[in-house]
Amino acid sequence: MNIQRWIGRREPNWQRLDALLKQVEKKGLKSLRAAEIRELASLYRSVAADLARARTQQISNTLIQSLQSLTTRAYTQIYQGSRRQEWQAVLEFYRWGLPSVVQKTFAYIAAATALFLLGGVVAWWYSWQNPSFMPLIVPEDLITKVRDEHKLWMGSIVGIEPLASSGITINNLAVSFGAVAGGITAGIYT
Repeated sequence: MNIQRWIGRREPNWQRLDALLKQVEKKGLKSLRAAEIRELASLYRSVAADLARARTQQISNTLIQSLQSLTTRAYTQIYQGSRRQEWQAVLEFYRWGLPSVVQKTFAYIAAATALFLLGGVVAWWYSWQNPSFMPLIVPEDLITKVRDEHKLWMGSIVGIEPLASSGITINNLAVSFGAVAGGITAGIYT
């Protein structure tokens, strides 16, 4: 294989890939037209093959390093994108995607919120109307503490509260995992 002729034939592809990559690195992948994106992918595969050929033919290290750099940059843009693009995607989601989803599913969100609030209001009303209901859902010592001593369970950071907080967190995690397991098993687990 004539190395100089091979380099002469392949070099325009390397330069074109470099130009496309510079554009993508400055303006993002969206700045390319569909045909240019296909060309970028094709040139990436071609340059990766050229890199393999250069390594097997033991061409100069400078050329191998240049092709390695070009291949790595292309791989990053094709398969990983830039960090800036990732943050742009997150920002675009919160700016456009989330509001769109909320608008489309507003009826479901409103129904779930209403059911949640209705449950709270019914529990409060029932506890207010029937004082014997309260000990069924709240420990008696907590009722006495709040009603008679006017203290909340979270009143001091050095008392029992850290233990209570840990217990609540563990309970919430157990309930969450139980809900997921119940959903996965279509309610059989529950």
